[in-house]
Amino acid sequence: MDSIIPLLSDPAAWVALVTLIVMEVVLGIDNLIFISILTNKLPEHQREKARRIGIGLALIMRLGLLGTVAWIVQLTEPVFELFGHGFSWKDMILIGGGLFLVWKATKEIHHNVDPEDHKEDMVGTAVASFSSAIAQILLLDLVFSLDSIITAVGMTPHVPIMVVAVVFAVTVMLLAANPLANFIEKNPTVVMLALAFLLMIGTTLIAEGMGFHVPKGYVYAAMAFSALVEVLNMVSRNARRKKKQGTLH
Repeated sequence: MDSIIPLLSDPAAWVALVTLIVMEVVLGIDNLIFISILTNKLPEHQREKARRIGIGLALIMRLGLLGTVAWIVQLTEPVFELFGHGFSWKDMILIGGGLFLVWKATKEIHHNVDPEDHKEDMVGTAVASFSSAIAQILLLDLVFSLDSIITAVGMTPHVPIMVVAVVFAVTVMLLAANPLANFIEKNPTVVMLALAFLLMIGTTLIAEGMGFHVPKGYVYAAMAFSALVEVLNMVSRNARRKKKQGTLH
């Protein structure tokens, strides 16, 4: 493994580092949205702990995967062919993770639309919810970590640069986890928007696994546009609420 010290004098290494950090932070948004929605379902005193454990596991998993870069690269080699497309282990992991995200997002949307069904479903599951949440976070961490590491390998051959980028991105996730989760919880319409994001991300993962490349720029542009519309809606609602309160006084 090459040392980080000689790379500090290489401008190309700095460019790669900054680019990789930005990419890792953007890719971490998907993971963070999932963690926020999942942990908000836990009792309030368990939420922060679950987020820290989930994000900590993400860091450990990504650093562990970086130590097996040569093995990870081999995951992109086709294992079998179906309908003219060679499926690799990476493809199968992406498809499995995508199906899980689609199932989870659909289930959560159903619970939000039908609160009574949600209450009945939660009966008798409170004890297992914390460990279940950690297990689900760990599962998605694996999918997102694998995707980000393979992307990183394609951008730079220097493992120390990847390590710095991953640590920086996970630190940002750790700092943003509680504010994002609290914001989502206080704004019910944002919950539905975030679930729609997860549904789209899951569909994108399935498409990627099936061999259909979906430019991530399009996905994040759609997410940014939807988020902007929601922000405008929130501003409009607050303005109407203040106007109504002013009229009453």
